[in-house]
Amino acid sequence: MGTRMGKPVAAAAAVACALLAGCVGQPSGGQSETASTSGAATQTATASQSATATSSPSSATPAPDTDETGAPQTGDRVISSAVRQDWGVPATGSPWSIAHEVHPPIAQPPEPALPYLYSIGVGAHPTGESLPYDQISFRFKGAFPGYAVEYVPALVQDGSGATIPMPGTAAVLRVRFNPAQAHTEDGTASTIVSAPAPAVGYPAIASYAGAGDFEGYVTYGVGVGRAGAAGQSQVRVVEVEKVEQGQHLYVVAVQVDRTPWTG
Repeated sequence: MGTRMGKPVAAAAAVACALLAGCVGQPSGGQSETASTSGAATQTATASQSATATSSPSSATPAPDTDETGAPQTGDRVISSAVRQDWGVPATGSPWSIAHEVHPPIAQPPEPALPYLYSIGVGAHPTGESLPYDQISFRFKGAFPGYAVEYVPALVQDGSGATIPMPGTAAVLRVRFNPAQAHTEDGTASTIVSAPAPAVGYPAIASYAGAGDFEGYVTYGVGVGRAGAAGQSQVRVVEVEKVEQGQHLYVVAVQVDRTPWTG
């Protein structure tokens, strides 16, 4: 992701690791930091409770985020898991908008004042409980940010408006978080400690790319499927609040139905 100026930062080496049966992650290549959890997490209980209370109905209880970036540790646990948007197509011009109440600053310096992106994980779930899917998980610290999910004709860089190529994909799914950031408070470095390679290579999630970390917005594009085949596959969004590797995380897991690509 980028700095305050919106310049992209290269993704880290592939690190996602599946821990439950049916999840096929990428090999571990990074390390998760072990640091004390910011007191900001305790300020966001209202947003977390709201996420559970307003979740869309689902045919089954969603599995917790399973695309962890390291082996489980004593004390790791899922605090809550809820479907925020059940299977459907967030069509161009009709985004799914999920709001969370955030009151900056949520922490004192040197912690960022906004929910900040800590890591990204991916995983293939060919035997999902309702539909087989591929997943990309955005893990934040401090709080759940609000976000909007929408298929777009092309991924555009925040600020400059330049088109970001996502070759070989059938469609582009944009996920835009606000309020959020992916840079340190002084703007000199990324807050992302681990992320998979951009070329994911799964049937439903072929790739992903950062498109901005600019004025409280963090934007990503997800390349869906393969060019020349069906385009806008169904999507589901799950939120998980958890403790993982000693970190209090707020996970937005975007799941893409892989059925059109594996039939």
